[in-house]
Amino acid sequence: MLAVAAAAIVFIVTGFGWHSVDGLVSGIQRIGNLGLGGAGDGATDILMVGIDSRTDARGNPLSDDERAMLHAGDESGTNTDTLVLVRVPNDGRSATAVSIPRDSYVDIPGSGGKGKINSVYGNASQASRDKLAGQGKTGADAERQATEAGRQALIKSVANLTGITVDHYAEVSLLGFVLLTDAVGGVDVCLNDAVDEPLSGAEFPAGEQRLSGPEALSFVRQRHDLPRGDLDRIVRQQVFMAGLVQQALSARMLADPGKLRQLSDAVGRTIVLDEDWDVVQFLQQLRDLSGGRVKFETIPVQDLNGTTADGESVVKVDPSTVRSQVARMVDDKPKGSGAVDPSTVTADVFNAGGTPGMAGQVAQALVGKGFRTGTVDNWIGGPVQSSRVLAGDTSDEKAKAVAQALGGLPVRAEAGLPEGAPRVVLAGDYSGPGSAAGSLFDMSGSAGTGSSGTATPVPPAPPITAGQNGPKCVN
Repeated sequence: MLAVAAAAIVFIVTGFGWHSVDGLVSGIQRIGNLGLGGAGDGATDILMVGIDSRTDARGNPLSDDERAMLHAGDESGTNTDTLVLVRVPNDGRSATAVSIPRDSYVDIPGSGGKGKINSVYGNASQASRDKLAGQGKTGADAERQATEAGRQALIKSVANLTGITVDHYAEVSLLGFVLLTDAVGGVDVCLNDAVDEPLSGAEFPAGEQRLSGPEALSFVRQRHDLPRGDLDRIVRQQVFMAGLVQQALSARMLADPGKLRQLSDAVGRTIVLDEDWDVVQFLQQLRDLSGGRVKFETIPVQDLNGTTADGESVVKVDPSTVRSQVARMVDDKPKGSGAVDPSTVTADVFNAGGTPGMAGQVAQALVGKGFRTGTVDNWIGGPVQSSRVLAGDTSDEKAKAVAQALGGLPVRAEAGLPEGAPRVVLAGDYSGPGSAAGSLFDMSGSAGTGSSGTATPVPPAPPITAGQNGPKCVN
């Protein structure tokens, strides 16, 4: 949900003019002592957090009407409903936003155990609150220390999972999402099918439509009745972010003084930033940013429907796989190896055998190894006796890289295929990564297991950038 806050920063660069920046920034709540930065890796890494909170940025309770509008209920805990790690290289010409599923099952700093990453903030805050109460400390100062402990634990959890040192921290509440969306006049989205899901309040027709703030919140919060569960929810958040950024970069909507005041009020009430972040200097770095250079990714998932020994439903992730994939996503690639970078390869995957779901399983295995996938479907090109990788020419290096990743499949020439666009065709003999036989020897953690002990393939998310023409239709 902090997507809107990121887009608002871009709006400042493209829509306001610099005379308005100081006034906007001065109203933002600031926090310190978060243990940030220190990597010096040539980029700014920002952890953006959407907080499922019943208060505003200054701790004031929401009104009954506001809670009803947000479908927030009366729960008292604080969960991090949305986690996005954003990398902006120092030249400011690109940005990569990497989403982390809220139910990712991770090591909890200082606890010696594991838990859902969205519970880290709230649990660490409560543990600190209890400790301070035992020392006789209560009131505003104790609450500030408890909240600080929650944020510190969350930052450590994200850094441990992704391998990226967090330089800056930004936080927005549910109310902030609504107010910021309304301040920019709503955002266009597109749905493949109509939805009616009362828990989130999501009730929309199929096709393109413009959403107001409360509608947009329901759109990005829906988790139930989605084919890929939380991953489809993340895709919705990403296409919403892309729409906001594209809108910001293509139109000077906020030259309107009334819109500027509305946005300033929303920012001041709902956004929290770390105190060491020189936002004005950061905005100057973004002056050459274009929509096509803003991309959205999601960490690789081992098992979307995993369970713990206690029967808790979680999203299982393998930290080593996540760190390797995140490094590729943010372009932290080894230099001078001469090898094909998997993130530059998009392969189509087709199932020509008799095993249902094989194309999807192999596609996810490729994603786990850093490749991208395009069309994933059943093969309709006639009988195929043996698995192979098709390419316009057998010397195609990208096709060779895919073939090697799938256990050394042969590369065969296919007239009409463009260079660098490999096509995987899986026959009944396939036993490489993604197959039942291949998972027995998978030491990388890319083959997930559900509660039944069987592999649970996770379909890859579609690639999303902010440079597309019109909203991308999603589940």
